[in-house]
Amino acid sequence: MLKQIVKVLDDKKSIDICVLKIDRISTIADYFVICSGTSVTHTKAIADELEEKMRESGLELLHKEGYDFGKWILMDYGSVIVHIFTKEERNFYDLERIWADAEKIGVDNLLQVNYNNT
Repeated sequence: MLKQIVKVLDDKKSIDICVLKIDRISTIADYFVICSGTSVTHTKAIADELEEKMRESGLELLHKEGYDFGKWILMDYGSVIVHIFTKEERNFYDLERIWADAEKIGVDNLLQVNYNNT
C-alpha cells in the first residue's frame, strides 16, 4: 500500500514527498506520508486521485479531513496516514520536525521498486 500511495502522489506531481516510519514511536499508524501541492486546487486534485486509485485497488479511505479548505488534507488508510499540504501550511506545521525521531524512508527506492513491478 505504501508503494502505491507514493507512486500515485508522484504521478500527480506532488512536491517533496517524505515518508516517515512512525511505528516504533507511535500507535497512530505505521507510516506518515507527507507531500505538498502547488495550490489548493492541486492539493485537492492529489487527494481525489489518491482516493480514486486506492479505491480501484480495493483499499477504502477510513477518514479524510481538511478537504474543504484544501490547505492540509489528511487521508487515513489505517497503517498509512497521508498529509497533503500547501507549501505555506507544510512550513507552518513542520511535521518532519515534530516527528524528527521517525525513520525516514527513501522515496526513490519505493518508486524504483514500484516502477519495476508495473
